[in-house]
Amino acid sequence: MSARSPIDDLAAARDAGVIDAETFERLTRFLAARLATAPPAGAAPRYDFVHMLWYAGALIVLGAMGMFSTMAFGLWGDGALLATAAIYAAVFLAAGAVLWRRGLRTPGGLLVTCAVGMAPLAIYSLQSLLGHSPIDAPGGYRDFYIWIKSSWLPMELGTIAAASLALMVFPFPFLTMIIAFCLWFLSMDLTPWLMGVDDFTFDQRATVSMYFGLVVIALAWLIDLRKWKNGDFAFWLHLGGLMAFWGGLTMQHSGSELGKALYCLVNVGLVFLSIFLMRRAYAVFGAVGVTMYLGYLSSEVFKDSILFPFALSGVGVALIAFGLVFHKYGPALGVALRELLPEHSQRLRPAHARGGDS
Repeated sequence: MSARSPIDDLAAARDAGVIDAETFERLTRFLAARLATAPPAGAAPRYDFVHMLWYAGALIVLGAMGMFSTMAFGLWGDGALLATAAIYAAVFLAAGAVLWRRGLRTPGGLLVTCAVGMAPLAIYSLQSLLGHSPIDAPGGYRDFYIWIKSSWLPMELGTIAAASLALMVFPFPFLTMIIAFCLWFLSMDLTPWLMGVDDFTFDQRATVSMYFGLVVIALAWLIDLRKWKNGDFAFWLHLGGLMAFWGGLTMQHSGSELGKALYCLVNVGLVFLSIFLMRRAYAVFGAVGVTMYLGYLSSEVFKDSILFPFALSGVGVALIAFGLVFHKYGPALGVALRELLPEHSQRLRPAHARGGDS
């Protein structure tokens, strides 16, 4: 059953004769402007100092037990590594559950995420104990985060399963980023195997990353079509999909001016997409892409033109002005777009951009 929105209450008041149609329209526009920019109810991402400390601490733990582990980490032996992963996971899970029950959902959810982050180490150790080491030489667990290999598939699938299970018990949005991260690794490993080739070139991997990012963005959009009581589950998927798509797009080595101009056009499209989806991350990535293209024009195409630095400065000022306008009139733009789009197109916008319907 869909939750009743404030606009539904206003409509009921209008139908009952409490307010007239003109007042209803004014109040509807006002509420739509507020709801279009308000974070979804629940645990929307925040960026104050305390939350930054919490997230930084969790990322340090994940990095310490993964990407930044040294070769000496593997000298303990597979049994010791498995025990370490199990103990760490149990402690983090227990502490996270306690904080979660006490209402401290962000630190609790991050500790649960740290517990999930032990899954690759546990599966790696278990594979080695069973005689199916994912690498040729010992001590290479950290390579899981660096190199792309089909032998990492059990670790990726196991981590996705662990994160999915944790997400069902602890509906913490950041867990979706872990799933997206592992799915990206999975796409890199599975594609060469499915196509029957030994390895992919860098450009081919960039292309796979770009299309994978589009799939994740589409998934985030589908999740965004309704409101979720327990948090903004689409936020991290939007961010992860954008990183994969934009990174893959940027790594494409187009030798033609047309290709580079199309790259700029796609980034301009991301800026406008941010208004449709009411997700500022798209505007950030799009602005960075446009700036990179303008930098290319400055250094390569117009490097001998004395007027280009002045023109480029003007573009920079225009970007700053656009940011100020978007900051000040973003809600009004959202409302204007809401009124211009037909009903069937409105339903394609996220719930928080449609005015709060679910």
